[in-house]
Amino acid sequence: MMRSLWSAASGMIAQQTNLDNVANNLANVNTAGYKKDTVEFKSLLYQTLQSTSTNNAGENKPVPAQVGLGTRVASITTVFTQGNLQDTDNTTYMAIEGTGFFKVRDTDGNICYTRDGSFGFQPVEGGMMLCSSQGYPVLDQNNNTIVVPEPIRAEDVVVDKQGNIFTKTGQNGQMEPLVGTQDGQEYNQIIGLVQFNNPAGLSSVGGNLYQATVASGDALEESTTEGITRSLVHQGYIEMSNVQVADEMVNMIVAQRAYEMNSKAIQASDEMLQQANNLRG
Repeated sequence: MMRSLWSAASGMIAQQTNLDNVANNLANVNTAGYKKDTVEFKSLLYQTLQSTSTNNAGENKPVPAQVGLGTRVASITTVFTQGNLQDTDNTTYMAIEGTGFFKVRDTDGNICYTRDGSFGFQPVEGGMMLCSSQGYPVLDQNNNTIVVPEPIRAEDVVVDKQGNIFTKTGQNGQMEPLVGTQDGQEYNQIIGLVQFNNPAGLSSVGGNLYQATVASGDALEESTTEGITRSLVHQGYIEMSNVQVADEMVNMIVAQRAYEMNSKAIQASDEMLQQANNLRG
């Protein structure tokens, strides 16, 4: 009888985690670049009540008698499907069409990756630096910051679908590539986009940011890695969350019903134990 108590308790714990995950997805339904999480479960150990043997007639019994001991959360996996692209009036916003990630540098100097393209310009010495909504510098293909020199204005910065950065100069609006410098050499700056062999292995660090892990593999720079399909950058657009509210509502109802049934199993087990304790010889 105690097996049912522990098994049902493990089910309640697992479904509570499932409901927590659903609530987090619904809370981020309007978060730009957010990717929904899904909970995967696995069964716990099985206790063998009777192994494979023979019956009274000597015939083989190929099926043993085993009872499961509950469930637990195996993993919470992030689903990196494409979100809807929403048109905005902000030319500093950018959305990715494809499997790429933007690169930003956090306050600790670590390179993080995000799908949130709600960028803006922050004044720095000599111009304006492209930053995330949290103020982290957005990086180019060589992991350098993107600084637009004075007196160029934010609305004069143009990014094509390949991520190349141009600025309007002169009275005739002539387009010129934005030039960066590394090791004394000048190069045309491109919005840094990377891909991963296993994006589900990325570690979420909050704020729509991810960091590479052994499971995700190293970041593959799209502009220099051969054999990968490059993503497209859409200036003036932003990628919305890929959370589907209807699906999450269904998942919430299923988790609630599963939690309720496990609690009923505990109540039934408790009543059966009470009846056993009340037996008179």
